[in-house]
Amino acid sequence: MEILQLKYFYALAQTQHVTRTAEQLHIAQPALTQTIHRLEKELEVKLFEPRGRNIVLTEYGKYLQNKIEPILKALNEIPEELQLLAGERRKLIKINVKAASGLVTDTIIRFQKAHKDLRFQIVQNAEMEDADITIFTKEHFSTPSDSKDLFYIFSERVFLAVAGNSEYSGRRGIVLKEVADKKFISLTGAKSLRAICDNCCMQAGFKPDVIFEGDSTSAVENLIAAGLGVGFWPHYTWERYQDDEMCLLPILEPECHRDIVIQLHYPSREHREVVEYFEYVSEFFDKLKQERNKIDIV
Repeated sequence: MEILQLKYFYALAQTQHVTRTAEQLHIAQPALTQTIHRLEKELEVKLFEPRGRNIVLTEYGKYLQNKIEPILKALNEIPEELQLLAGERRKLIKINVKAASGLVTDTIIRFQKAHKDLRFQIVQNAEMEDADITIFTKEHFSTPSDSKDLFYIFSERVFLAVAGNSEYSGRRGIVLKEVADKKFISLTGAKSLRAICDNCCMQAGFKPDVIFEGDSTSAVENLIAAGLGVGFWPHYTWERYQDDEMCLLPILEPECHRDIVIQLHYPSREHREVVEYFEYVSEFFDKLKQERNKIDIV
């Protein structure tokens, strides 16, 4: 059975008049008759029987009419339901956050205040395939030449954080191999950043001995300030704790930095709200760099 056959049958069952039904369907009468005959042949039952100049439903026809009525109603409602769903989908922005989650959360809060009808779905899932925007970190990232996605790349140095009273605190920079024998403090769950920092240590000729992991940057700062170890600290995307308790030293050798990549996936480029948020978060990171640079100069 084909949907078109069932639609023609249902229309004819409503009027029980071939000529009138053909006119309503804007088809030739023979075409309607042939369609009904093919359906009857396929079902191996008669759906209509003649009564005077008209036709009436057989018991099989009445049974089929009752069966397909809710089905055809549901089919007719699909276009409107899909339009409503598409409207709701355009009001939902899916973001896969694998890096800089604190700053990304700030941008969402600020953006949503000006776009109260928008909803955000934030996940941290390496396997997510239907995100509108993915935010991740790499040591060095180059935009793929064959990609239709849009990319914003935010580069920052990674500093070494030491206790304010440590032997290194008064210096203007440090060579990483100088702390090869020190204990390291790391942020729990920051796997991508951890891989970048481990690679920097490998270039310096050692593997870091990570003895503590904190669940927030403030926890990491407290552990470092207490003199329990040293740690890596991204220049812009983590809060700046430059005081008597902890200081940040530029790593002079090897070069240690990372790229924060904001990726707008190609299918989502047609959604205005997603593009607006992508532009907003890109500008947010640009302004962050400018503001932090002013602090460094002061």
